[in-house]
Amino acid sequence: MKSLAFSNDDLELLRSRGITIHQIENQIKSFETGFPYLKLIDSAKIGTGIFQPNSAEQPAYLQSWENYLQSDAGILKFVPASGAASRMFKDLFEYLDGESDVPVKPFEKNFFNDIKAFAFYDELNTACLRNEGKNIDELITTGNYKPIVANLLLEKGLNYGALPKGLLRFHNYAHEKRTPLQEHLAEGALYATNRSKKVNIHFTVSAEHRALFEEHWKESQPLFEQKFGVQFSVTFSEQKPSTDTIAVDTNNEPFRDNGKLVFRPGGHGALIENLNDLDADVIFIKNIDNVVPDSGKEITVTYKKLIAGILVSVQKQCFEYLKWMEMNKEEDKTWDEILRFTEKNLNCSSAATASYSASELRKYLFDKLNRPIRVCGMVKNVGEPGGGPFLTVNQDGSVSLQILESSQIDLKNETDKEIFTRSTHFNPVDLVCAVKNYKGEKFDLTKYVDKKTGFISSKSKNGKELKALELPGLWNGAMSDWNTIFVEVPLETFNPVKTVNDLLRKEHQ
Repeated sequence: MKSLAFSNDDLELLRSRGITIHQIENQIKSFETGFPYLKLIDSAKIGTGIFQPNSAEQPAYLQSWENYLQSDAGILKFVPASGAASRMFKDLFEYLDGESDVPVKPFEKNFFNDIKAFAFYDELNTACLRNEGKNIDELITTGNYKPIVANLLLEKGLNYGALPKGLLRFHNYAHEKRTPLQEHLAEGALYATNRSKKVNIHFTVSAEHRALFEEHWKESQPLFEQKFGVQFSVTFSEQKPSTDTIAVDTNNEPFRDNGKLVFRPGGHGALIENLNDLDADVIFIKNIDNVVPDSGKEITVTYKKLIAGILVSVQKQCFEYLKWMEMNKEEDKTWDEILRFTEKNLNCSSAATASYSASELRKYLFDKLNRPIRVCGMVKNVGEPGGGPFLTVNQDGSVSLQILESSQIDLKNETDKEIFTRSTHFNPVDLVCAVKNYKGEKFDLTKYVDKKTGFISSKSKNGKELKALELPGLWNGAMSDWNTIFVEVPLETFNPVKTVNDLLRKEHQ
């Protein structure tokens, strides 16, 4: 790697961000070498990597979670919510900038045909009256469609094109209109209320929108605490500047804008730092836009409790084995039993164990059991984008379950391409995590990241091409060295809002 020369201004910028020269050198090296593809064994499917609890097994897991809720354990819901809603309105921005004054494309027509079904309709109607002197019906009747879109997206109206998804009106109720933030409050009350009737929720937000989130939360708190009979503890954090990554030009030299180094957000993988800062025993993770009205929450709540019950049941067994290994009471358990549990229940295996001595096997099993645990919901693949579940080879030669994006798989390799093609499920970002060890101590989650699983993408700034580096994704490489269990959950639990017209689907009405 070339030696890097930094000015005093560069060094001061690095210090202000909490970024070291060593980090920059490693990032530049990653640009130069790229990231290796992961070695695939197979795609995970029902019976091979994906657990499908039957009707006889489910009640015990649900009861396990209900019992856990009555303990003194800390339970938290973690919601990445920093994303702007601009991509939701991509089609409407194109219409606003286009030549046609009337809707032509099917997306545009659908938007206007069902405009009264949107939860933001009343607010939008008020904005149109204020700014255009006409309501929405009058504007449509006179063929003035674009002012309606302008009042939805731009600052003069609702400014939805610049706000985060978490603050938009998503759902209609008889006496209220709810945002995703409010729907997450409702969800948390239904499956994460501890015995003190307290619900802990943490949102990661962008710095520019934090004040808006905090204001919206304060407005929502009294209503939702009264409605659900709980006390909410809601906190916010932002991605740390220290997790931003340096941009480079096409020659892998640090990219500069007016002489100043350019940094870019490290992607959702940066949130492992935020997650690591939180003090909880069990943490649910779910994206901000994957919410439904109360009428559709029952199945979501049931399966949230189910995967949480699986988590705490598996954790309980791990803790028993770890405590036994610490005491080394061979008369109580056998090494073969623990090895079978590690292979069957934690989906972690290694051919090398057959030749291990007793001390080597003990160390191997102790290390594999004494890690953070995550249970990930998996839905059947119906063409939605998202990481898929695979059995992969780890750096130590063992095989484990991983959530992989297509960019982590060598699709030019016919064998890997065939494994990728026959994948049956994908991850809808539906996780529940156990992040403390058998002694009740927090794991340092940053030590379980596979740093060789980042992403490199091409971007541009002021017309100049640059390359950007994303850190290992939060539920991809950032959790690579966790114990992982995949559980099939119904597709009905996955209802993301990727475009504004998704709000017209029956699940959101």
